[in-house]
Amino acid sequence: MSPVHKTACVIIIGNEILTGRTQDINLAYIGKKLLEKGVRLLEARVIADIEEAIVAAVNELRAKYDYVFTTGGIGPTHDDITADSIAKAFGVANEVNALARTRLVSYYKGEEHLNEGRLRMARIPEGASLIDNPVSAAPGFKIGNVHVLAGIPNVMQAMMDSIAPNLQGGPAIKSRTIGCFIGESIIAREMGEIAAQFPELDIGSYPYFRSGGYGLSLVIRGTNTAQLDAVQAALCSLITRHGGEPVVQAEEASP
Repeated sequence: MSPVHKTACVIIIGNEILTGRTQDINLAYIGKKLLEKGVRLLEARVIADIEEAIVAAVNELRAKYDYVFTTGGIGPTHDDITADSIAKAFGVANEVNALARTRLVSYYKGEEHLNEGRLRMARIPEGASLIDNPVSAAPGFKIGNVHVLAGIPNVMQAMMDSIAPNLQGGPAIKSRTIGCFIGESIIAREMGEIAAQFPELDIGSYPYFRSGGYGLSLVIRGTNTAQLDAVQAALCSLITRHGGEPVVQAEEASP
């Protein structure tokens, strides 16, 4: 990939993810949005609702990547400790934010409905800017290069949609997918040789088993259309030489 692309990671926060009670679907959505902006998502971690773990992960990863995105732990209950933990990571206070409070008062139709739990969702680390939540008003926030998003998928998606236009990345990363029913080991060596000729592209092989047989999805990612075309043609030829029938899916210009 071109070095102009910025890098990112996602920290998925929640005991419910680690126990298997809840299946995360936020990572895929964030990854696709980042592709649109030419940002390379290089790492994702799932961590528990433990302050020390959140602080350590945030401080490590914000120094390593251009963008950090967290999901989960900004709700109204006692175990929603992400905002407190982020504040501790940055060494700032976590207090009720006036603008966040105003939005919640409006959403809940008056001060009398802003109970203790709801008021917790207005607590924002000092110096952070708010991330809009058009679904349920309680905002996320951005501090430094860390974007703190909700864990509820439709709320997270709305927040991600609101911040995506402001992310600075690089050229949109395009992808091509070639499917075939052929064993991965049959073409592994020659596919590696093709990949070595095009170091600026990501070329991945993803095997599967269905319809009673083994198959592959070969995915090519990059920004150079001519190189994408060349690798696509080379892989299709390789598959055909080994008795397979390549099926090229429609180009994904960063969905």
